[in-house]
Amino acid sequence: MRTEQKSFHLEQEGALYLVPTPIGNLEDITLRAIRMLKEADLIAAEDTRQTIKLLNHFEIKKPLISYHEHNKRESGKKILEEIRQGKKVVLVSDAGMPAISDPGNDLVVEALEENLKVIALPGANAALTALVASGLPTDHFYFYGFLPREKKERTQELERLKQIKDPVIFYEAPHRLKETLTAIEQAWGNRRASLSRELTKKYEEYIRGTIHELLEWISAGTIRGEFCLVVEGASEEQLEQEEKWWAHLQLKDHVQYYIEKEGMRSKEAIKRVAEEREMPKRMVYQAFHMSDMEIT
Repeated sequence: MRTEQKSFHLEQEGALYLVPTPIGNLEDITLRAIRMLKEADLIAAEDTRQTIKLLNHFEIKKPLISYHEHNKRESGKKILEEIRQGKKVVLVSDAGMPAISDPGNDLVVEALEENLKVIALPGANAALTALVASGLPTDHFYFYGFLPREKKERTQELERLKQIKDPVIFYEAPHRLKETLTAIEQAWGNRRASLSRELTKKYEEYIRGTIHELLEWISAGTIRGEFCLVVEGASEEQLEQEEKWWAHLQLKDHVQYYIEKEGMRSKEAIKRVAEEREMPKRMVYQAFHMSDMEIT
């Protein structure tokens, strides 16, 4: 069902306001964001301990409620009820744009399902900040966020993203950075990349080079801070090479590759091979399970 929202005249009505906060430097907050924080009837924060520091800095005293992954169901109900009663509720994350790689998106969806007003303010964002300073193309890009922690799921996701032609943006924690970069190099090869840490803070740093060179930098020192990684997309040459990398393999070996290298179950591997070779799953199944058959 189509809905329409004209936002300009709504700032005196109940609504959910998505307000970006600084990702480091407190000067990177907008005048409008400060005004909305001051006018809010309630501020919903991912971590109230972090948000109170920001509010104290700007001498703002407003009621706070926590809204995060572990309490979003119950907290979300309270927030929506406040909006129904005509209250202005401001949603903030720990830093940057709310609803990006955090549960704020769930609240937005729930509010819109009830035809409540949702108004987003522009502001600080780590992904775009990292991208525009990366030296990689910026006309198109793909934002991913955090890769799965489990090796099998991460490998599958990297395989799915492998053929994207545009730069891909990841977020990563310091203790998983080396593991993530190693996995990307193994899956995609030694592409150009840019690694940024502590954006807008005192120790802001960019490391630009190839993935292998970034891994060398990691090995040379202590890794601290939150990281944003931008990796160049697949080139036409890489796409051509990847298109039929399996051409020299027999069907059984093709299936076995996905089982051994990517941790797939045989059923998943057979389906993938059938799709890649554009042939019936039955034929792939027979080739894999009947060793005396030589179908290629």
